[in-house]
Amino acid sequence: MAKSKIDELNKILIGYVNTINDTLQLFEQIPPPTQYKLSWNDVLQMSDYLSKQATIVGMLWTGGEPPKAEALKEAMESYFNALQGFLLHCHGSMTDAGPTLSSSIHASVKQIVDSSFRLLKGSVSLHEESYEKGKKSSIPQLTGAVWEACSNLKKVPATNIKAIGRAMTQVTVSMKDVLREMEELKPACSSPEHDDVSENPECGTPNSDEDDDDEDDLGDDLSLEELEAAKMVADVVSETLMVIKELIRVVTVMIKLENPKDNGEFVDLLEKLLKLCQETGVQIDELGACVYPPQELSLMKETMERIRGNIGEIEDDVKSFKNSSSEALLGTCRKLQSSIEYMETELDTRVDAEVVCKLQNVTV
Repeated sequence: MAKSKIDELNKILIGYVNTINDTLQLFEQIPPPTQYKLSWNDVLQMSDYLSKQATIVGMLWTGGEPPKAEALKEAMESYFNALQGFLLHCHGSMTDAGPTLSSSIHASVKQIVDSSFRLLKGSVSLHEESYEKGKKSSIPQLTGAVWEACSNLKKVPATNIKAIGRAMTQVTVSMKDVLREMEELKPACSSPEHDDVSENPECGTPNSDEDDDDEDDLGDDLSLEELEAAKMVADVVSETLMVIKELIRVVTVMIKLENPKDNGEFVDLLEKLLKLCQETGVQIDELGACVYPPQELSLMKETMERIRGNIGEIEDDVKSFKNSSSEALLGTCRKLQSSIEYMETELDTRVDAEVVCKLQNVTV
């Protein structure tokens, strides 16, 4: 192929990429409330059209010879116009979108744009190589990536409330993982050469073939005192998980009974509750990490205090719901607060004991 044709295709591609990147900057700001909101269903239809355009680009490479430069140029132009129209329409549908919904939309849009760039760049690159002998075309895979990205857009929540609810549910998934880890912790095997293994079923007979694996088994060497702390952490994690689940249930009931608008004060409150849930999820992760030896009791206590503060804010916000369905949630919050207070008392006792022990060692 003439070098001028290749240079022309690359120049066109660079122009398309720059224009699309400029359009993406629109997503850094939400359209003003006064702007007419475009339909999300129309956005989904445009993503279907974009997927078809990707198919057209891919079909250029189904023959035994590379497509003519002019045919590829026309296909790229059609694809660019479809992508640009999709982006503008998608941004126009984001009027009144809160932070959580906006983030979901933007992540899905970026996946579509990235896969589109790879398809267009791959087409130009392959055309430039003019089907080197033995070189397998990657266009089918690149086309499939665009299809998948467009399909994933259909999974994006259509409203603020649904987006926030899904994000809250994701917090519970992370907490379940921490809880599972806490429940899998095992006590250390003390002096296995002399102790009767039957007295501690968690301890097996030493096996030289398993020594390397045992070194990687975190959480299998806790003392009884450390295991007790882990059990208290597991209880706190479990009850925190119940609080988040109950919060999701209360919000769901409110939505069904009151059918609130998907903007305004109600969504702002849900965004605040979500942030508190996510911050609590981070603290739960940190609390779980503190359990592994050597246990950091002071850090454990600080983490518990932050969790208690978040739960207190959730309680205050939920009280403003003025809904009978929130009573169970408030009860769950109080139960969690009690567990945290109990654990903090236990930690204080252990920290004091550690200080006394260190002082005695210094004296000796």
